[in-house]
Amino acid sequence: MTPVRRTPLRPVALSIGGRTHVVHLKLEGANPCGSLKDRTAQSLLDDLDERGLLARESILVESTSGNLGIALASLARRRGHCFVAVIDPKTTPENAARLQSLGARIELVDTPDPGGGYLLARIDRVRRLCASSPDYVWPDQYANPANPRAHEQGTAPELLDQLGESPDAVLVPVSTGGTLAGIARFFRRESPATRIVAVDAQGSIALGGSPGPRLLTGIGAGKPSAFATPDLYDERVVVGDAEAFAACRVLAASTGIQVGGSSGATLAACARLLAREPELERVACICPDGGRSYRSTIYSDGWLARNGIRLSFADLGPLQDVAPAEALVPA
Repeated sequence: MTPVRRTPLRPVALSIGGRTHVVHLKLEGANPCGSLKDRTAQSLLDDLDERGLLARESILVESTSGNLGIALASLARRRGHCFVAVIDPKTTPENAARLQSLGARIELVDTPDPGGGYLLARIDRVRRLCASSPDYVWPDQYANPANPRAHEQGTAPELLDQLGESPDAVLVPVSTGGTLAGIARFFRRESPATRIVAVDAQGSIALGGSPGPRLLTGIGAGKPSAFATPDLYDERVVVGDAEAFAACRVLAASTGIQVGGSSGATLAACARLLAREPELERVACICPDGGRSYRSTIYSDGWLARNGIRLSFADLGPLQDVAPAEALVPA
């Protein structure tokens, strides 16, 4: 895995209520392993190294829905460590195949936890593995401060530099809450007037709410975030499966930009925000990954049909259309 690199910022034009808004998409799919989690993984492993917690015989183990596991597997192989990815049935076939191709050992958790999700069950499997041998080392993306630090010191200042001026609002999808916390801490300090909008999935309890089933992966969580405290964000927008998938597909069809479900949810939340507050001018959306890992799910008509989803224009909410913006912001 090559070092995390500066990722592009792409403007797109959203048509909402007869008005066009230019919104900037921070496309983290351009990272070496294809997602924002490259930044998180590098920060987590650097932290373990700095604290002297990694020995030659150490076996890294992490609970993952795919992206962080792929980044950790790549880094582990490069640094000479074995890696165990604890996944669940919602992990896309593409991500599972990539994990295996990178030499990861797969631990599949197929029994849901009491809330109907798999996160708590995955974490329990990680803890049991760590208890079975001192060779197992858990980076712990859910509680390690190195997670938000990656985005406070990397993602957020990079975004501000690319924009050239403070944004009116930044929308950030939530899973562990590390990305949200890191970006929010930076902007609270450097640009207090910037609105921070947390985008969560319906059925997630990352920022509160009631647990429930969802098809979206890479966004939401079955446990409260240890990082994202209420003072760090100005509002929480909850997006359902169909709305997120519809946004993904209209973006791809209109601009050629394919993104994952968390990015689609963020775009859908952005459309709602601009419908309510059309005066906002400089708005940025964090897009954690590209569409590569979702060809058999979000971008498959058959998969949507098997899961009872029939997308229509109504699922786009206030979003009427998406188009490429004329001027590109330099990466």
